[in-house]
Amino acid sequence: MTREELLAYCLAKPGAWPDEPWDGDVVAKVGPKIFAFTGEDAVGLKLGRGRDEADEWLHRYPQDASVMAYIGRYGWNTLRLAGAIPDDELLEAIDASYESVVAALPRKQRPNAG
Repeated sequence: MTREELLAYCLAKPGAWPDEPWDGDVVAKVGPKIFAFTGEDAVGLKLGRGRDEADEWLHRYPQDASVMAYIGRYGWNTLRLAGAIPDDELLEAIDASYESVVAALPRKQRPNAG
């Protein structure tokens, strides 16, 4: 999976939009919150409610998953693209990160909030 394919998948989610908070670094947001940090060869995602859940990725893919700097303690990991992680699992991880972030938004900021 390429960065462009990954970003297109992220931005197809309801209410998702791209932002560039740091020069050259594109993130996918829903409402005011980031759900995916896209890098040239990796993606940063929220993969659990805390470190214990996110650590499952580190055990399954020790060469391709790592704890994100600064926010890793909150369940964020970096997953390497074009490594051992199958594309379908990357897409499921994006879905989980998106759903986790949406669930934490106030109702009025959620997509399709009526």
